[in-house]
Formats: sequence, C-alpha cells, structure tokens
Amino acid sequence: MALNKVVICGVNTAKLPVLTNDEKTELFIRIEAGDCEAREKLIEGNLRLVLSVIQRFTKATENSDDLFQVGCIGLMKAIDNFDRSMNVRFSTYAVPMIIGECRRYLRDNNSIRVSRSLRDIAYKAIYARERILREEDREPTIDEVAKEIMIEKEMVVMALDAISTPISLYDPVYQEGGDTLYIMDQVSDKKNKEENWIEDISLREAMERLTNREYHIIKLRFFEGKTQTEVAKEIAISQAQVSRLEKSALKCMKNYLEF
Repeated sequence: MALNKVVICGVNTAKLPVLTNDEKTELFIRIEAGDCEAREKLIEGNLRLVLSVIQRFTKATENSDDLFQVGCIGLMKAIDNFDRSMNVRFSTYAVPMIIGECRRYLRDNNSIRVSRSLRDIAYKAIYARERILREEDREPTIDEVAKEIMIEKEMVVMALDAISTPISLYDPVYQEGGDTLYIMDQVSDKKNKEENWIEDISLREAMERLTNREYHIIKLRFFEGKTQTEVAKEIAISQAQVSRLEKSALKCMKNYLEF
C-alpha cells in the first residue's frame, strides 16, 4: 500500500497517538515494573516514529505494509533494550534500531546474490556496530568494528558493500517545513575550491548581492567543499535553514547571471 494512504497494516495513521516525554518516562517506569499494558501503549505511541523511518525506503520494491511490520519489530526491540540511565531521548536510540531491522529485511530479500560467507561477515559487523553504538552512544569506525569481530577491515568493507542497497543521490533524508534535504546535499565537493571560481568576475559580482549569511554559506559549501551538516554546525543554525538559505542564494545568483 502506498505511503501516502492513511491506512498501513490496518492502522489508521491519522489517528495514531503522540506521547509527550513525560508520558514516555512514566510508561517506561511502569514497563520496568512489569506492566504489559504500558508496553503496548508505548508501542502504539511510537508508531508514528516507525512510519517516518520507513519513508526512507519508499523506493524499495517491498510492500510498505511489510516494512511497517518490520519497523515495528525494531521499535519493540528498542523498547525492550532501552536504558533510561543512558540519558538520551528514546527516539535517538530507537531510530537506528528500526532502520537496522528494515535494512536487514531488505538485504535478506535482495535479488542480488551474495555469498553466505560475505553475508555472515556483514551481519557480524552490523551487530558489532549496533552494540558499540548502544553501549558508547557514538558511531564506531570501521577499524573498531573490524577489531571487534577480528576480521580485516578491507573484508568488512567488502562485505558491507556487497549487501548494501543502491540509493540515488536524490533520495530525501530529511524534511522540515517543506524543505527537503537530499543525499547529494551531504556530499562534500572537494573540487570547487575558491581558486577555481574566483576567475569568474561575474560570479563574484553575483555573490556580492547576497546577504552576509548567504555569502558565508555559499563560500563554505562551494569554495571549501563542506556539507550542509558541517555548515550548520559552524554557523549554529539548523540544517534545514542552511538548505533554505543556500537555495535562496543560488536562485539570486542565477537570476543575476542570466540577466
């Protein structure tokens, strides 16, 4: 069933409840005391989170209902393993687990044939990464994962590449207020350095018509080859704001150059 429909897996997504942080904390306390009803309420209260995660896989050939069910399995695993003493938001902990379940499902159903040995190495690496991420609240390096499973890092990279699903640079990874962030926005551009652009006087004149913030963003993005994430951290605004300002600046420059 298409994701733009209201009902997925018989669930009316328009009527899904939304829990506050205080309500989630209270439910976790009840779950720790053995309250099964609280667990069901917490699952239901986070189904919107599952729905938002599986939208990343809208171009997969699998049925959205199936992905939703798989995502719910990831959600339940997250609830059962969440440690409130970690001092992190539940959604921060749950999203990687839901994504992991969806990816495992898609890999197991991938039409591309991968040897059993490579698949085993890839799964070991994935489990090791998730354990380190869960216990240390950080993304481990390939070297750390390879050391954890005692396999050469080159083989780990090869195995993960073998089971990965190809994606498009135009796949959306984030959306807020109508501003969509695409994968290509996260790719650093190492070639477009200032010395390659400065020769174009018209371009410099176009940039002079930008606001100070727009000028700074364009300089960081295209002269220094930084991603929108890196720019957002440097100038202390959200990634969505960087995307919006960048598009506005490029449009302004384009209009000037065409004129």
